[in-house]
Amino acid sequence: MYIRFFLYIFAYRMYFKLRIFICMKKVNKVLYISQEIYPYLPESEIANMGRYLPQAVQDRGRETRTFMPKFGAVNERRNQLHEVIRLSGMNLIIDDTDHPLIIKVASIQAARMQVYFIDNDDYFHRKETIADANGNEYEDNDERTIFFVRGVMETVKKLRWTPDVIHCQGWMTALAPLYIKKAYNQDPFFKHSKVVYSVFNDDFKKPFRNLFAERLLLEGIEKKHVFQVKDKVIDYVALSKLAIDFSDGVIQSSKEINPGITDYIKEKNIKFLPHVEGEDYADDYVRFYDSLT
Repeated sequence: MYIRFFLYIFAYRMYFKLRIFICMKKVNKVLYISQEIYPYLPESEIANMGRYLPQAVQDRGRETRTFMPKFGAVNERRNQLHEVIRLSGMNLIIDDTDHPLIIKVASIQAARMQVYFIDNDDYFHRKETIADANGNEYEDNDERTIFFVRGVMETVKKLRWTPDVIHCQGWMTALAPLYIKKAYNQDPFFKHSKVVYSVFNDDFKKPFRNLFAERLLLEGIEKKHVFQVKDKVIDYVALSKLAIDFSDGVIQSSKEINPGITDYIKEKNIKFLPHVEGEDYADDYVRFYDSLT
């Protein structure tokens, strides 16, 4: 009888410790790098996801941080953006040119959520987002995405915030997996972070310039790492493949996506979450985050 009792106590304690261990493995901090966020930009599939997903994940007890580019279309006065001096002031070198990094922040009061904006006079003070008023995509979108992603990385370090999962949404975030896994892989703030890339139906039309692969090279990033975008047409599919190559998981966030990317996801046999219908998609996303740890 006493032996049974002590075995019961031992089993209960082991179960309790196991429960604690499992809870510790759950994702607690999620960094969102989003191309668009509503209400700073008009409603769209990406903008709505950028707005409501972080709030839903936050409501489920996880801590979040959110970043987007400070496109010229973002009304600073109406949205009450202000510069964060302690985070600004760094220069990022792209193609041997210094570009000042300016960080601004605003709050979505209804969601109790802060949004950080990556700004620079050269890249983000035009009145539109990725294309001019006539729909012509900007020639330097390649450099703009480099600056945006590197700006996010450096700002997160200054915030001294260590994300468990980094969720990238929109093709302008596609370089984040490469930088995290190669250029920042020994940095204590990103060393253990898992990277998720969301694929949307948001193909761009104008290929990036030929020097794009060379501009990606930093300490830790070698030419072999950027073969997807070297000496070939650098289109939406090529950029997406580069993102998938260095991601821990991929989510299909649009119902329909480029079939070339669908085929590549199958070929890579990477952890994959198909498109989730309905308003409760955040539950599936959180479970997917947890599955990566």
